[in-house]
Amino acid sequence: MKKMLLSILVSFIACTVSANVRLTKIFGDNMVLQRDQTIPVWGWADSREKITLRFNKQTREVTADGSGKWKINFTAEAAGGPYQLVITGNNIITISNILVGDVWVCSGQSNMEFRLQNANDADREIQQANYPRIRHFEVPKTVSPQPKDDLTGSDWKLCSPATAGNFTAVGYFFAKELQRELNVPIGLINTSWGGTHVETWTSRDAFENDEEFKTMIAGMQVLNIDSMARQKIAATTKRLEKIQASFPPSSTEVSRWKTTSFDDRPWPKMMVPGLWEQQALGDFDGVVWLRKTVNIAAGDAGKAAVLELAMIDDADECYVNGIKVGITRGYNVKRKYSIPSNLLKEGKNVIAIRVEDNGGGGGVYGEAAGVKLLIGSITLSLEGEWLFQVESVSTGSAGVGPNSSPTLLYNGMIHPLIPFAIKGATWYQGESNAGRAYQYRKAFPLMITDWRKKWKQGDFPFYFVQLATFNASNGDSRKGSSWAELREAQTLTLALPNTGMAVTTDIGNPTDIHPKNKEDVGKRLAAIALNKTYGKGNVYSGPVYQSFKVEGNKIILSFTNIGGGLSAKNILDSLNGFEIAGADQQFFTAKAYIDGDKVVVYHDQVVNPVAVRFGWADNAGKDNLFNKEGFPAGPFRTDQWKAITETAKYKIGN
Repeated sequence: MKKMLLSILVSFIACTVSANVRLTKIFGDNMVLQRDQTIPVWGWADSREKITLRFNKQTREVTADGSGKWKINFTAEAAGGPYQLVITGNNIITISNILVGDVWVCSGQSNMEFRLQNANDADREIQQANYPRIRHFEVPKTVSPQPKDDLTGSDWKLCSPATAGNFTAVGYFFAKELQRELNVPIGLINTSWGGTHVETWTSRDAFENDEEFKTMIAGMQVLNIDSMARQKIAATTKRLEKIQASFPPSSTEVSRWKTTSFDDRPWPKMMVPGLWEQQALGDFDGVVWLRKTVNIAAGDAGKAAVLELAMIDDADECYVNGIKVGITRGYNVKRKYSIPSNLLKEGKNVIAIRVEDNGGGGGVYGEAAGVKLLIGSITLSLEGEWLFQVESVSTGSAGVGPNSSPTLLYNGMIHPLIPFAIKGATWYQGESNAGRAYQYRKAFPLMITDWRKKWKQGDFPFYFVQLATFNASNGDSRKGSSWAELREAQTLTLALPNTGMAVTTDIGNPTDIHPKNKEDVGKRLAAIALNKTYGKGNVYSGPVYQSFKVEGNKIILSFTNIGGGLSAKNILDSLNGFEIAGADQQFFTAKAYIDGDKVVVYHDQVVNPVAVRFGWADNAGKDNLFNKEGFPAGPFRTDQWKAITETAKYKIGN
């Protein structure tokens, strides 16, 4: 009898739990719903459960299907609020403080993920960030081999000094500018993940229906996370066995890696600063030790010192001569550790860093000048070769990163948002695709088209950021530049309807892949939206190359989007960034000047010019062709000569 009663009780509890009506997690207190469009609302309940929804003056009734799913559409609402959404089934849900305005998806890799608290003038900006009609929803980082129906969590945050520091910085400045101009609520859905490829943000069926990628995706097995993790760990382990003499190392051996007596001479080398994905270690998530021996003069021994290590992705423990001097978590936090007096010795001293990387980029990165040891007035640069050794590989599901397979982030971080009504999307990504820049011409438009098809809101606005200046590998016209080719692929994507691109070569940092000037990035995206989406008639772009003609030993360039006229920023009349070549394809740094609405380019050694390039380098920060409204011209080339990334193709796991 007791067993029967227990069984009945368990069944009753199970039915009660399953009967509770619930919404997908994008719906919650403080949310923003899209104005002037049909508003979809959806969720789950008990099979065939009857549900009533009330919002503002609208009421809808729906019956869940046999699997418990349900969905309704409210008719379009004008901007306003606050309102409540009340859902009544076997239970009642009340969502409060809802505004109706414009909702923008903010997506991409680390420069979109980059938080306001790490941007230029962050303290001042955060202190003044009292904008309760700007709301921010951060989608949790989630990989999934299959499209997920719901997010794993999160909630909407009102913009205030207490919350704004964790907002996407680009999204924050974009929203701030829109609200200033439009005076309507702005909602930001931040779904971004540092170090990610565009292919992980694209759905499987998009690849299956595309000539470029259908063979690749046909070879991808349907896997679960655990089996994917096992495969990745096995492949990584095999690769590491070739890189270092002993893998995996014993715990006893690892315990000696911070000490001065350990013999690290057999260890391989990597450059610091520099993410290890771009070096011999390659795609790796786990724990790596870095060691460097520094010679200290007798006069500096025993003095207190400061150790600066730029930034470390994601977490670190730092030791000097075997003594821990600091520990920090956060991929974009500057490392600065105090070394007590009497720790540094005359002669050889060992700095050892235990770096833990949980996904995306890994290692010490940032400005070379930020990696140093300060002893009084003496500065010792720590830039250059460090020795490294892998302690362990991420195991279990954590071993599956967002780039382990295509579609993983579409499945886990985009699909659960659909069909939430949005105004459009902003995108900042491409650094991780630079090695396959030529193929990005197809991969990026494919992703945009895929999202638009899935959302079924037509060709909604899609505005993106062109790669900023960064000296990834000293690329230029002579040796080739994958970053220039990626920027070209982004420019070509403007052929898609209702797209726009913010040029940022002038506001990057050649030694930091995460430039801190995110305010101008957000404002330039907002300028595009204000013109193309909201019809404000403002100038939103710098000069755009249109055509050229040859006159003797000169090439005359024509442009669109010149606004109030062409301008050589910071220099009276001389232009930087132009190169010219003859049929031999040998480029020379050109002399260039503005002639009315044209640019004239020449070089004395190029008698019969056939091609011009502008900003064709990883580091294009000195380019200075602008319009008088202050928008820069984007990099371009007039030739179609072979690209260095032309044969690089996406393969699963690379």
